[in-house]
Amino acid sequence: MKEEPANRPARVGLISLGCAKNLVDAEVMVGTLLQAGLEITTETAQADVVIVNTCAFIDAAKEESVDAILQSAEWRNMRQRGQGLIVAGCLPQRFRDQLPALLSEVDTFLGIDEVPQVATIVRQVLAQRFAATQHVPRNTIIPASPLVTITPRPRYLLDCTTPRFRLTPRHLAYVKIAEGCNHPCSFCVIPRIRGRHRSRLQADIVGEAKALVADGVRELNLISQDSTYYGMDLQPDRGGISAPERFDAAVKSFPVQASTICTLLRELSALPGDFWIRLLYTHPAHWTDELIQTIAECPKVARYVDIPLQHIHPNMLERMRRETSRQYIAGLIRRIRAGIPGIALRTTFIVGFPGETEACFEDLLDFIRETRFERLGVFTYSREEGTRAGKMAGQIPERIKQKRRNLAMTAQHNVAAQIARSFVGRRIGVLVEGVANSAELRRARVRSWEHGLIRGRDQHASVLKGRFLVARGEADAPDIDGRVYVRGELPLGEFAQVEVVGHTDYDLIAEPCRG
Repeated sequence: MKEEPANRPARVGLISLGCAKNLVDAEVMVGTLLQAGLEITTETAQADVVIVNTCAFIDAAKEESVDAILQSAEWRNMRQRGQGLIVAGCLPQRFRDQLPALLSEVDTFLGIDEVPQVATIVRQVLAQRFAATQHVPRNTIIPASPLVTITPRPRYLLDCTTPRFRLTPRHLAYVKIAEGCNHPCSFCVIPRIRGRHRSRLQADIVGEAKALVADGVRELNLISQDSTYYGMDLQPDRGGISAPERFDAAVKSFPVQASTICTLLRELSALPGDFWIRLLYTHPAHWTDELIQTIAECPKVARYVDIPLQHIHPNMLERMRRETSRQYIAGLIRRIRAGIPGIALRTTFIVGFPGETEACFEDLLDFIRETRFERLGVFTYSREEGTRAGKMAGQIPERIKQKRRNLAMTAQHNVAAQIARSFVGRRIGVLVEGVANSAELRRARVRSWEHGLIRGRDQHASVLKGRFLVARGEADAPDIDGRVYVRGELPLGEFAQVEVVGHTDYDLIAEPCRG
């Protein structure tokens, strides 16, 4: 017989969807719940309350979130009617006024600013659910109750004292250095969901990093909506600068003690210990020569750049409101590659944006072939309510979007295979993550709501037979990029040197170095 919540701490199950930034919010919720004396369970059947932490970045992410909510509600109504259901994250933040009527199965919703209140809300939902189930017929839906008011423009920002329970493997962690976004991109809803850019204090981030490294973390992944904008809002009257030339001039005018992404990287790199620092989500408009020099001079910063470009044709960049030009982007890539030897460039592109002609798309294909990005993902344009692009003329049919994505991925497939082949015979450093299971070896496609379609069919994946360890090199971000499959034995969660002896289209095959 199931033990009643009154005789023990309430158990909470959590389903977290979306990006790494959303995962950090989930970790904060788990840490807050544990600090408040509640229990966490990975078994839905054992949970008194289930929280679905949602993504609302594009249509496909919204559909995944809604499916998870409805499946949780259906299971609850069939098996455990007294179980509470809370929906958190970007979906209720974006659609705070519509969701209570559209998803009446949900007990309550909470947005970004309401994350610190999660323990109180869980207890309120339990009490509300218990009272309602005593008086409502079994097949009747119990309507949601607005236990909290979701703030329209969130201001929440975690710090190193925030309760947090990491949901990543012990050897890696995500460090959220800022929240929100100031960019005017015509296709994106993130500023409407997450609010304006707000940076954490540098000392606070460094304090968190010290604790993580002391706990055995070997890879610090720095994340925010725009990591290169870090620190701008900490200077008076600097929060609205976006264009490259104005941004560079503003940074050069900062006082010596001002926090920037460069000062943060240098202080983190100076910390004792053996670990990587990976810089994710950098906007091309905010790269400076100082940042290039900083990465080159900091040995702990991975030779990896995540720099979403979205397009290259001048008309598309203007319609997307990307604040950069083709000439600027081409020059930036040359400067990065010249200034940081061995750098791996990752980017994302959007195809099928309103007004994208065949000529615009062919220009993008040529750029992909010529630039030879080490890592690349492709989105089909998602028409989002409340964006400038959503109202634009020249919307592209879905079949054409899909065709263009397939063509772009084919172009990148050829590049990726050539790059993988070039590593054979080389020695590289890797972070060993675990033993590759059969599903890992069979996978053919990887999709990310922030990085697009990463890979198509891997025609040479059949060579991965037998037992392998799965590892990542500096050029591979967790859950996004490629893998290094190692034949042999190495300590898990630690760095190692391996020799590349083969490859698939996207991944490397290696053996431990001897001597």
